[in-house]
Amino acid sequence: MSLRYISARVAQQIDEELMSSVGAFSIDQLMELAGLACAKALATVYARDRYSRVLVCCGPGNQGGDGLVAARHLGMFGYKPTVYMPKPGSKEIYKRLEKQCVNMEIPIIPPSNDVEDLRNALQSSDVILDAIFGFSFKPPIRAPFDKVLPLLTESRLPIVSVDIPSGWDVEKGNDLGVGLKPDVLVSLTAPKEGVKDFTGRHFLGGRFVPKSLEEKFELNLPPYPGADQVVELDSYPKQDLHL
Repeated sequence: MSLRYISARVAQQIDEELMSSVGAFSIDQLMELAGLACAKALATVYARDRYSRVLVCCGPGNQGGDGLVAARHLGMFGYKPTVYMPKPGSKEIYKRLEKQCVNMEIPIIPPSNDVEDLRNALQSSDVILDAIFGFSFKPPIRAPFDKVLPLLTESRLPIVSVDIPSGWDVEKGNDLGVGLKPDVLVSLTAPKEGVKDFTGRHFLGGRFVPKSLEEKFELNLPPYPGADQVVELDSYPKQDLHL
């Protein structure tokens, strides 16, 4: 059976069920597993000996939380992550994830609308982890991120995007042409409709979907190999299915 690419509405429904009394997950658990998957995918493609300096770009929402978790795991893997978050999230969980990075002595660039610090960080980075916008993003791109995304693109550094490339519509993709163009994508839970035509290396992560939810939403997820946290989707057949 073909892998299902899902809409924003279905992605939201799945998240709600995972965190309901039926799914019984907490947001902390889902972020931890998602961030671990993103770190593992990056490490799979970009070896530490050549790409040790990772610039982790975080937005203010749950996507940014996934990025902070990934930064911590990358540090544990022996990489040298630096966190860039021009507009930090205000939720208590975000502050705890940031503190965990501080405890690991991971550099965090102070929030600012000035992108000069970002320019400097890009010059001393080998690869970018894009955890800025998630599946709830709707254009236009607002400040300060309207200046951030072009700089990331102009850096010509390889980019690994979390779930949906920043600036893309979750269902229409990069139809406005303002989004990032990552080399690697790590879809979480299930891939989204807007990335059907993504041509880079594509991984699926978030190994936490119970069989009951997979069957209810007809996700047709591929098997994960062994104890891996990600599975590559290059040759896996696709389908669209709207509920």
